[in-house]
Amino acid sequence: MWGKWFTSNNKRNTNFNDSQLESSRMPGHVAIIMDGNGRWAQKRGLPRTFGHRAGVEALRNIVKTATTIGIKVLTVYAFSTENWKRPAAEVELLMRLFSEYLDSEIDELDSKGVQIRFIGGIDELSESLQAKIVLATDRTANNNKLVLNIAVNYGGRAEVIRAVRKITQQVIDEKLTIAEITESSISEHLYTNDLPDPDLVIRTSGDLRLSNFLLWQSAYAELWFTDSNWPDFKAEHLIKAIADFQKRDRRFGGLKNPK
Repeated sequence: MWGKWFTSNNKRNTNFNDSQLESSRMPGHVAIIMDGNGRWAQKRGLPRTFGHRAGVEALRNIVKTATTIGIKVLTVYAFSTENWKRPAAEVELLMRLFSEYLDSEIDELDSKGVQIRFIGGIDELSESLQAKIVLATDRTANNNKLVLNIAVNYGGRAEVIRAVRKITQQVIDEKLTIAEITESSISEHLYTNDLPDPDLVIRTSGDLRLSNFLLWQSAYAELWFTDSNWPDFKAEHLIKAIADFQKRDRRFGGLKNPK
């Protein structure tokens, strides 16, 4: 029964209509909080593990869509610093899924010009997973079609603390003065230092919060929420989110036509 549920859910229609999008107003950086794997499984009477596996399939399809419609950076929230509190068996499965994803997808991602990156406390992961991450990032480092930025063992507050510690050490070493600490100098010490800030942050599964995701970088991002659980998030949802983004008036705290 479980196999039937999983298989039927993942027979996805890969055709989508992006004609409603304006190529000149595409968000350069889209970030996604991939939430609702467990709820997707529970609604079907399945173990949470099936939801996580279905979530991997959803990610595969969204990465394909992103490369097709011209998004340059896609950051996905895969595992937070708080997720270690989950049952050990679930954490172990998630780590195994990261490893399996790299094994199964690296050839296609590389051939499609996708550059794979990871942000977060990668040094706290298993040595075997760290080795696969290094291999994947090194192999795809020169690709420029899409940057796929995977946040693993990531927390926005932890990222800011890490940046503050690095800046503090520079001050101690007299390489930087307190007066020279600016927004730019902080941004330079974040994981995303060489990437543009996200234009659009998407969250699935109905919750209306950032949950410690890209807190500094999302200061002026447009937010878009959907009740759909992540395994049900398809190309059409991404197109809808971007179409809505393109209708918004982004002023970044200012006025377009001040009088």
